[in-house]
Amino acid sequence: MALVETLAQPGVEAGGSAAASLGRGKARMPVIDLFAGAGGLSIGATDAGCEVRACVELDPVACRTMCANERYHGAVIEGDVAAITGLDLRQAARLAPGDPLIVVGGAPCQPFSKAAYWVEDGEESRYRRARAAGIAMDRPPAPTEARPDARRTLVEEFWRLIFESNADGFVFENVPSIKHPRNRPVLDGFRHAAEAAGYSVTQVTANAAEHGVAQTRERVFLLGAKSGAPAAPEPTHTLKDEAGRKPALTAGEALQGFDRPQFFEPEELVTGRWAEHLRTVPPGWNYKAHTAWAGHPDPTFVTETRFWNFLLKLSPDRPSWTIAASPGPWTGPFHWNSRRLRTVEMAALQGFPEGYNLVGSRRDKVRQMGNAVPPPLARRMVEAVLATVDR
Repeated sequence: MALVETLAQPGVEAGGSAAASLGRGKARMPVIDLFAGAGGLSIGATDAGCEVRACVELDPVACRTMCANERYHGAVIEGDVAAITGLDLRQAARLAPGDPLIVVGGAPCQPFSKAAYWVEDGEESRYRRARAAGIAMDRPPAPTEARPDARRTLVEEFWRLIFESNADGFVFENVPSIKHPRNRPVLDGFRHAAEAAGYSVTQVTANAAEHGVAQTRERVFLLGAKSGAPAAPEPTHTLKDEAGRKPALTAGEALQGFDRPQFFEPEELVTGRWAEHLRTVPPGWNYKAHTAWAGHPDPTFVTETRFWNFLLKLSPDRPSWTIAASPGPWTGPFHWNSRRLRTVEMAALQGFPEGYNLVGSRRDKVRQMGNAVPPPLARRMVEAVLATVDR
């Protein structure tokens, strides 16, 4: 475990307790962020009025990103959560055993993503091809046995650190497919352990676009508190036309101003086999624009034979689709100007503050943004726990 950078905590002497200054209305609620990545949850917690005292992250590049944006992240600990104790966390955050604390984090989602539970033997692909060809075929059953992946146990480590640090509340985040039958025991096991330890837990499935983010990114949260069940945050924005809610932020609104030359990145240029196809895909469409189904006079593809994000192009009039952490060369969303998104644009579509300094190569930055929790969505979830804990 390496302490990359420690920032002084206002009003607290090194090694001392913050209890005297943590009464309601006197100081901000301390937060520790586990599996912090580029720091989306920390930004959300800061914007919710909390004070992030420490962040734990294994990826050294992401740690450097957090250190480059120190006002949001407190002490940055580069290390494996499995090698850290609850006491370690409180000491890094300069908190005494009885000081209030909220723990936030999202264990790596790769073991629970759709790619991890997609039918491995190709039955799903064969089913889709048959359907596109008009051949009757029963859809294969969803798998229920999880593939081996050591990262699945990190959810247990997250719960262990909540328990060992005696946190007053927590925010857990992951992909919606953690609710899939193959993954559900992990989610349910965490929830049952928390409830057995005295936490009241609220499960929330939230779309980021309904909370002020220009991206239809859906995520699952468990919100826990010892003092009562946090209320699920009500959406503030709408993808439809619902009274009392603002229209969802569009990609065009979020990316305004980033098309200027100073933001140019050489990697954004698209060349190669499908470059011309991409150029002629209308905004808001994907490869299906080049199918007979769409009325193309000289179709290249057959519908339902490619992944939905193949040659996927943003529309400036709608929120973005989910930003991927490891996109292939023809995986969207692409900009409506037929180029790859700039990394500052990815950050804007995630709701990161303008000027947030991402560190590393373009691939590093794309990975950090694709794995991040949108800060405005994180803020809403932290606010719900804070309202329960700090009352």
